[in-house]
Amino acid sequence: MIAGEASGDLLAAHLIEALKQKYPQATFCGIGGPKMEAAGFDAWWPAEKLAVRGYAEVLRHYREITGIRRKLLKRLLNERPDILIGVDAPDFNLWLEKRVKAAGIPAVHFVGPSVWAWRRGRLKKIGQSVSRILALFPFEPPLYEAHGIPVSYVGHPIADMIPMQIDRQPVRERLGIDGGPTFALLPGSRQSELAFMADTFINTAKLLLQRFPDASFLVPLVSRETRNQFEEALWRCGAQELPFKLLFGHAHDALIACDVALVASGTATLETALIKRPMVIAYRMSHWSWRLMRRMRYQPWVGLPNILAGRFVVPEFLQGQATPENLAQALGNLATEKTTTAKMTRVFDEIHLSLRQDTASAAALAIAQELDNRFVAA
Repeated sequence: MIAGEASGDLLAAHLIEALKQKYPQATFCGIGGPKMEAAGFDAWWPAEKLAVRGYAEVLRHYREITGIRRKLLKRLLNERPDILIGVDAPDFNLWLEKRVKAAGIPAVHFVGPSVWAWRRGRLKKIGQSVSRILALFPFEPPLYEAHGIPVSYVGHPIADMIPMQIDRQPVRERLGIDGGPTFALLPGSRQSELAFMADTFINTAKLLLQRFPDASFLVPLVSRETRNQFEEALWRCGAQELPFKLLFGHAHDALIACDVALVASGTATLETALIKRPMVIAYRMSHWSWRLMRRMRYQPWVGLPNILAGRFVVPEFLQGQATPENLAQALGNLATEKTTTAKMTRVFDEIHLSLRQDTASAAALAIAQELDNRFVAA
């Protein structure tokens, strides 16, 4: 198994536990993180070696990463495992999976690359590389099947982890929330995202306070660096005395406790939908990145809730449209229009049910079928 980053480590750890139910004597090895190791995984290299983001970081670590990949390929071809499972990290794993598959070892890729959003030209490469794709979203299988790529829909693990209904009051009490409307602001998990989003989100809050003087704001931040960055933006915007509660992590708590959320596009939009909170999606990036993304997009929506619903359920404000004035107006409307938010919540319920598939067990079943096919052929 090859997993990079914390999300892949978590996915793979759950999958290991599910596979152990079917194959109690199985051994698991490769590249993984602490959660995988706690499940009995033998990490030849730590997952953090692959957790590199951004072109500059990739170039800086390129020789080390490619060196690991070559050594890993040589070891896999020598030891010939019964199956290779690549968990996300497509740029690393597809190269490896293609060569392992060519050597007669089944290669399963868990978490289909987002060809439904952009870079659809990768489909040919994916078909050459994998024996099967395990897809998280229900709209993905038809796309892969149309290109002759075996695929199994396994649902999204976050939908299994988040309950269908959540009691908000204990969380609100723990966070000391009482009184007026509470807005959660999720400006992104990376410093590069905050560089573009922090000022916009803070100035949006300033406008909301003009309309809702008793409002409060919850801002979950994932690291000391992003917290410092947001605090600097508060001073820059003259908002250091306003009712912001900065949290270390605890994004789910912020979403559970809030009345409405402002969320930078990404997986956080899906988590917000599964927690059933009304939201507005906003995103800004560099001018050149925006031009490139617009040319590569295949659909009118960016937010996962809208992609899953197949229509605009959640307001999206991107690039030049993501102004404090637009965002404050949309958030204020959701805070007061209960009919609109009720309709949005019903769609979120439908999305949650469609994604709730016991992902680890479904993935283990698909992998077991690949193993059975191999043993039958042998």
